[in-house]
This record gives sequence, C-alpha cells and structure tokens, in this order.
Amino acid sequence: MSDKMLKLGIPAGSLQEATIELFRNSGYNISVEKRSYFPSIDDDEIECMLIRAQEMARYVANGVLDAGLTGHDWIVETGADVIEIAELIFSKVSRRPVRWVLCVPESSPVQTVKDLEGKTIATEAVGLTKAYLAKHGVTANVEFSWGATEVKPPKLADAIVEVTETGSSLRANKLRIVDEILQSTTRFIVNKDAYADAWKKEKIDDIVLMLKASLNAESKTGLMMNVPKDKLDAALAILPALDAPTVMPLANSEEYDVMTVVDKKAVRALVPELKKAGACGIVEFQVKKIID
Repeated sequence: MSDKMLKLGIPAGSLQEATIELFRNSGYNISVEKRSYFPSIDDDEIECMLIRAQEMARYVANGVLDAGLTGHDWIVETGADVIEIAELIFSKVSRRPVRWVLCVPESSPVQTVKDLEGKTIATEAVGLTKAYLAKHGVTANVEFSWGATEVKPPKLADAIVEVTETGSSLRANKLRIVDEILQSTTRFIVNKDAYADAWKKEKIDDIVLMLKASLNAESKTGLMMNVPKDKLDAALAILPALDAPTVMPLANSEEYDVMTVVDKKAVRALVPELKKAGACGIVEFQVKKIID
C-alpha cells in the first residue's frame, strides 16, 4: 500500500456505469461490491468513493475528496469553489450534453417563462431555476422535487425544470419544452489545495490524460494497407488522417505500407475508394487511445 493517496469521487447513480466503463477503457479497473460505497481500483495510490453527482462538487470543495467527476450543472447549482480541469463528454445514454429545460403540459397556455409569474415550478435544481427566473424578471414559487418530476404538472405544479438527454421521458409524459436553461457535460473537478500539491497534481493530470485519450479514440478507427508505388499519390490524395499518414516502404517490394487513423463513419465510403485507387490488403483495427 502506497503512503500517498488520492481520494477520488465516482458519481453514483445514472453516471456510475458509464464512468466505470470510461475508466476501464482508460486502463483503470474499478469494481463495485454490492452495498459498498468504496469501489476497489487496481491502483494502490487511488481511493475511490461513490458519491451522488449532485453532492460531488461540495465534497471536493471542502476537501473530503481530492477530485471527482460530476456534471457542470451541479457545480453551478451548488456554487462549489472547485477547479474544472477537464470536460469529459460522455453520459449514461449518448455522447451529447444533457439539457436542463423548462417544461409545461402540452395543453398548457404557457408560451414563455413570463407566463409563469406567480406560478409553481417543481425541480431538483432549485438554485439553477431561481437564477434563471431572476434573469428574466419572473417571480414564481420554486419547489424542490424529490423525483418523478415529470408527473408533477399540472396537478402538483404548473411547470417543471428537468434534465433531459433524449427527450423521450418528456414526450412520454406529454410535456412541452418552453425554454432551455443550461447545457451540461461531465467535468473532472479537483480541490484547490489538492491541485496545489505537486504529487496529487501529477497523479490527477495523468488520470485525466488517459480519460481524454480514451474519449478521443471513441469515434476513430485505424486503417492500414499496402499500396503500389505508382498508386501511392492517388491513395494519399483521398486518405484523411489525424496529421499525416504513416508511409513505409516494404522490403524487396515496389509497395508501401500505409497506416492512418480516420473517423469511423468515413470508413464505409473510404475503403471502396481506396480499393479503386489501387490499395490492397486493407485492414481496419481498433484504436483505444489517442493522445493529443
């Protein structure tokens, strides 16, 4: 056991599995035992703790944790004094930002936030909602919602402020979006004092480097192929790359080995074009990490 330790918060709940998968893809194996809030990790210098994303920023700010992952929305909501050192665009469903939106029933006469003057709004993000209303000069009753917020209107609230990723739950509950309040992505946050410690800073920076490298590689794939010398210029002309393709002459041959990294979505159109340009022995391979 190392005498140095980094206390790392892993978001419990909806982001938990996506976060553990991201760490796994980045080279850190985290396992969670049932009913335990202290996951194990294959790094003796890291101590993990499961914390709700809503509370993460507060615990990082006060030094209970050195670092953690949480949404930008909860940093704004709590007003926590932390350092956001990296944006990590991933979530439980997609790789899109989540949105906090103001919603009303489809049949509601409300068309803008101004129409909610004196009305009741239910939400989990009370601070965020109050700040939004103040910005628009609207006074309304903002109630904290303990869950199932989508079912509150119209009997328990006139409107809600809720987070959505795909909008499916809102549509299922016959809700209409009036306005978007905030877009949020996951952030890697650190305690200011912890980041001032040279050892912890290096440890944190190393972790973030690997997490970002894994995310960078998600939309990419590798291609390698053999290209005859007289076809090389034609193949390179249609071949995108992160920087420039790697081109190496093959021993005792008039062919070149060409290797590059491209967008996954481009492969199905690119490979036939490369074949027509004279490339052969085309192989696609997985790219696990890309270091900027």
